Amino acid sequence: MNQAVKVLQLFKTLHRTRQQVFKNDSRALEAARIKINEEFKNNKSETSPKKIEELMKIGSDVELLLRTSVIQGIHTGHNTLKLVPRKDLLIENVPYCDTPTRKQ
Repeated sequence: MNQAVKVLQLFKTLHRTRQQVFKNDSRALEAARIKINEEFKNNKSETSPKKIEELMKIGSDVELLLRTSVIQGIHTGHNTLKLVPRKDLLIENVPYCDTPTRKQ
């Protein structure tokens, strides 16, 4: 696949992820939109395939981090925050075991 196509796909993926992660938070949505666009614009003239590959790796890592690690919080009181996790973040919890078995 052409490298320019991959860059465009990453750009679109980052924006889709931004819309999911910061849903209903106009300030965060706008800040993330500006940052994504700024980073791509700053590196628009890059021609080195190796450097482009490095930048793509950074962009992919950022997208993964946003998708798997960011949880929205809503202020509900003076010192109270309500967490709003997305369904894809809610995974089955492994029960705690007081007496772990030893591997031999």
